[in-house]
Amino acid sequence: MQVVQSSKPFEIQVLELSDWQERPLQNNFFEVVYIASGKGSQCIDYNEYDYEGGNIFLLPPLRCHSFNIESPTKFIFLKFTKAFFSAGKEYGSDHERWFREASYILANYQQQPGEVIGNEHDRRNLISLIQIIMYEAQNHRENANELIKSLMVSVLHMLIRGIKRNNAVQSASVTSDHRLTEMTAYLQENLSSPEKLTVDSLATQFHLSPTYISEFFRKNMGVSLREYIAKSRLKLVEIRLLYSDFTLNEIADELGFTDASHLSRTFKKYSGQSIREFRSKGEYNVLKVAKCGV
Repeated sequence: MQVVQSSKPFEIQVLELSDWQERPLQNNFFEVVYIASGKGSQCIDYNEYDYEGGNIFLLPPLRCHSFNIESPTKFIFLKFTKAFFSAGKEYGSDHERWFREASYILANYQQQPGEVIGNEHDRRNLISLIQIIMYEAQNHRENANELIKSLMVSVLHMLIRGIKRNNAVQSASVTSDHRLTEMTAYLQENLSSPEKLTVDSLATQFHLSPTYISEFFRKNMGVSLREYIAKSRLKLVEIRLLYSDFTLNEIADELGFTDASHLSRTFKKYSGQSIREFRSKGEYNVLKVAKCGV
């Protein structure tokens, strides 16, 4: 393994393998893996997706993925680490922005095998960004760290766009009604604004009857609107509990809970454990796909 760059807020690793080796996940928020060369398959929860040179995957900090290598493969990992997201005010407003963008990616990632970028144009652009990042990291040019940080922000933005597109495709596979795709995207983007997520507000936004909108959502998503919103918020709560120094009151205020007690009760209801138990365990619960073996 070659560690090309290891500093906040990221780490860049290069691995050339003939057989997959389990890698430690400590202090890892999530990572992007670029297949520079090679052939094989990616496995997540016993589902496989063939890979080849040029593929790009997103790996969450869960031990439910691996690669089956058919021919020697060169992996390039861009790791967004826990150290950055608990870095206090060291990075100022950039710290807050990175955290929110990275949280969105992790909370909305579907934990399925396959490329995170489905659009070919975006995939080529993302590969170009990764190649520039590698060049700057390997050659230690003047102001390389600042440039790499800027490029990593661009990587985050492209991942967000790719995930939104993927979620739209998945919603469309559930129903042909475009309102569901628009509604789930709207919900995810407004989780911190409770006033925008009321039945009346959503009915106005999507031109549906208030008496019908909950039925519409449950029928198409298989879960109630209230539960969907609650669990979506709790995914972000888990991320903040594990990767930030925010207090419960700060998390509650940011994500639209009445107060810390309301947050704690909701967390216990949907996760089956208290916040203290969750922190002690140090492992995702709501965020983790239920059947994903860890």
